[in-house]
Amino acid sequence: MNQELFDQGLQTRRAVLGAEYVDAALAGADDFSRPLQELVTQYCWGDIWNRPGLDRRTRSLLNLAMLTALNRPHELRLHLRGALRNGVTRDEIREVFLQAAIYCGVPAAVDSFRVAREVLPEPGA
Repeated sequence: MNQELFDQGLQTRRAVLGAEYVDAALAGADDFSRPLQELVTQYCWGDIWNRPGLDRRTRSLLNLAMLTALNRPHELRLHLRGALRNGVTRDEIREVFLQAAIYCGVPAAVDSFRVAREVLPEPGA
């Protein structure tokens, strides 16, 4: 494991997903799942999320679209919160899901809208 890349990834992962969630995921890892947590933290968050080509806001928008396409509601919940931390607005999230409805299918977008209604704060809240 590249400790420097892991540490950078841990910092980014906590900033986007929230320290409470990330720390719980790491603390809950056992001998079987710990390598996955290390892989995700080092490569996903340390390497990819810290590349200079896209900002975090753009990466969040892409993740919302891809998670909609893959119909992954658990990860979508998590990345909706991260998108808000990265400055993505409710209106932009809605537009991503509408775009995904055309290219990924209406049922996938319906599920994403459903998850977003559970996660996103009401306007003005």
